Order: sequence, then structure tokens, then C-alpha cells
Amino acid sequence: MKINISENPVELGKVSAAAAIDGINKAIAEKGQANVILATGASQFETLKNIVLDQSIDWSKVVMFHLDEYIGLPETEPASFRKYLKERFLNLVSPLKASYLVNGENDPEAECKRLNDIIAAHPIDVALVGIGENGHLAFNDPPADFDTEMPYIVVNLDEKCRLQQFNEGWFKTIEEVPKQAISMSIRQICKSKMIICSVPDARKAEAVKNSLENEVSNNFPASILQTHDNCIFYLDKPSAALLTKTINTK
Repeated sequence: MKINISENPVELGKVSAAAAIDGINKAIAEKGQANVILATGASQFETLKNIVLDQSIDWSKVVMFHLDEYIGLPETEPASFRKYLKERFLNLVSPLKASYLVNGENDPEAECKRLNDIIAAHPIDVALVGIGENGHLAFNDPPADFDTEMPYIVVNLDEKCRLQQFNEGWFKTIEEVPKQAISMSIRQICKSKMIICSVPDARKAEAVKNSLENEVSNNFPASILQTHDNCIFYLDKPSAALLTKTINTK
């Protein structure tokens, strides 16, 4: 695991997007197809903005999965991650070979099975992720399940996670924030060949410190990324402000 520290979120988005673009193009060159995971949320704004501006990727050779979705939330709602990915990515690039969005309005267990069957045939080349204020990875809140081999699972959202979603403006009240979601599991994320973890903003500084400087623990779910062979954390100076240890940089 390495880190890259930028001055601000705009610069972070440029360098993280460049890494993602390179990883996608290399996978296409090597095997004719790239399987990718895209995250959502405020942490991904600048990264996705720069990726969709790129002209080098043959999107007809890209298969996309996404990390998570609230259970029971209609796609028409502002907080829907399906809506987010369509507006900020899918509608802005040429058609992909395939895109598999998590439908939280379906029966959750059936939707997990549907996605699990599909992703089993698509080893992931590049995963774009972020971490939450509580250190979650996807919607795997602490204490996260580090053991399940199921690619997608139903999870309960803790209060700190739900409060973050409200404070970011996705919901009008905390009561509107769903209490459950369908999330890609920790083990499935870690099976990705390359992981790009973008984490801007001072409010994530404590989570960054816990994820990078504590021992690996399911109480700090994103700490599992310390064990990955090809993971780079893309931080800005505010999100890196609490780091005290010397960490490999790139």
C-alpha cells in the first residue's frame, strides 16, 4: 500500500483518475477487456469528472460494477447511487460493454444472488473506492465482516455512517437515511487487482489515520487495504493532516 498526497481535492482527482485510466487501458491491452468497480459519494466527484473527460479508453471493452446501494430507495431520489452513476458517469461516456448497478428496490437477497453470479465471472482489474468517516469500506461499517466470501451482502448502517450521509446533504433529515444497504463485501473488494482509494477532506482525517496507522482490524474496516499488494491511497493535505508515521509514497 502506498499514498499520494495532493494539495486539494481537484489535484487529487486528476492524479487518481490518471491512475485509473492507466489501469483500465492496461487491462484492455492485456486481455481485451477491463472489469472495474466504481464508488459513489462526494469523495469520487473529481476522480469521475476527470475519467469521463478522457478520450483514450475504449468503453465498449469495459464492464462496470458498483459498490453499494441503499435498500428500498427509489432511483429517483437524490441519494440514489444508481442515479449518481448514471448522471456522473454512464450518461457521459460512450456505451460500456456492460454495467451492473445494484437495485436496492429488488428483494435484497435475490439481488445479492443476481450480482454474485455475475461478478464471479468477472475478476476485477481496477476498483475505485473511498472510505467513510467511520472508516467503512463500501458500506461495511465497523465491525465489518472480514470473513464472508459472498461478493455482495446485506448490511446494517451504523449511526455515524447515516449521519455522514445526512451531513453531506443527500437527505433532508437523518430519519430519511435508510438503515440497510446492499454492499460489496470486504473480501470481494480486496480481490481487485488494483485498488484506487480516493479520500479528500479534513473530516476524513481521523478515518485516514485509523486506516493507515492502526493494526488491521474490522473495527477500522479500511485498514484491510494495508494488506493489498496494489493499493494506493490518494489523499489531500487536509485528509492526511493527522498522519504521523512514515508511509511509502508514490
